[in-house]
Amino acid sequence: MNNIKIVQSNKSWIESNAIESLKKMANLKGIIKAVGLPDLHLGKTPVGASYLTKDIIYPHIIGNDIGCGMSLFSTGIRKRKIKVHRLLKKLEKTEEVHIEEFKNIDLPFREKLGTIGSGNHFGELTEIDRVYDENLLKENNIDKNNVFLLIHSGSRSYGEHILRDFIDKHSCERGIEVNSPLFKEYMDEHNRAMEFATINREVIAYKMNKALGSKENRKLLDSVHNSITPKKIYGQMYYIHRKGAAPSDVGLVVVAGSRGSSSYIVRPRLNLVDYNYSISHGAGRKWSRSGCKERLKNIYSKKDLRENRISSNLIYKDVNSIYEEAPEAYKNIERVIKDMVDANMIDIVATLKPLITYKV
Repeated sequence: MNNIKIVQSNKSWIESNAIESLKKMANLKGIIKAVGLPDLHLGKTPVGASYLTKDIIYPHIIGNDIGCGMSLFSTGIRKRKIKVHRLLKKLEKTEEVHIEEFKNIDLPFREKLGTIGSGNHFGELTEIDRVYDENLLKENNIDKNNVFLLIHSGSRSYGEHILRDFIDKHSCERGIEVNSPLFKEYMDEHNRAMEFATINREVIAYKMNKALGSKENRKLLDSVHNSITPKKIYGQMYYIHRKGAAPSDVGLVVVAGSRGSSSYIVRPRLNLVDYNYSISHGAGRKWSRSGCKERLKNIYSKKDLRENRISSNLIYKDVNSIYEEAPEAYKNIERVIKDMVDANMIDIVATLKPLITYKV
């Protein structure tokens, strides 16, 4: 099919079912182009994909976590002064931080603000490990000598409520015609959920920085992975649906690894129209969550878990997250990055090394 593009080298692995699912989505009415990125994998709709449509949108493509994204925040804490075990103890008290400053926010499901959620969402204390372009870091006020908070979360119950409402009442899987009353109704809700997700990441960072006793709390980078975005291309209006894909037109982007591997700060190349102005948002899953415990239960012993050998720098409530979000469950982030470099999609700016992962 000539409206499908998949970014894949002969050394990278994408499951055939994910590719078949992408092809099925590409057959929907009004889909101009479907792009599978190197982190492409199965979900309710393919994750690690972007779609360009004209005159129609499909809310079910982007799913329930509208506005899910990743933000990098400053802490003002110098690398040379940190002792990880002390900061770990401080971050364990994050949930005790009060958020009076945000109590007047007028959004549905306000009680969920400041919560990370399940799945691959996280808060992470991280440091710059290797610098490729120091000038770009300075231009974006990223001090390589400090540590940072990387926050990955979305619209929580609000996005789920919106999707269920539009599926149950309007059968939106069949698409919503642009400029119809239903289009405006959905996009208004979509944009509020985007606002919710943005504020949610800010509240999480605020709470974590308060727990750390940080001197700063500035948002340095931000990108959204699940959204429908209008885009004028060659004088005509299109709609970019991103499902687990980062935008290439918002400046520097963090492409996340796993809790056991590096993340990358990258600069997307200009005018990536062939890729629907999108790049990978992370490593992408190799194993489904449901199968992780069975695969790892003989590797991660109960004694290892009890004595904190596997998760010494992981703060969590649900023990299943140790299995479901294990580094082994994800693709190789270096391969994902190299595929995009080889495709002339990105330039590497720096790598980030995780210090503490927070999944409460």
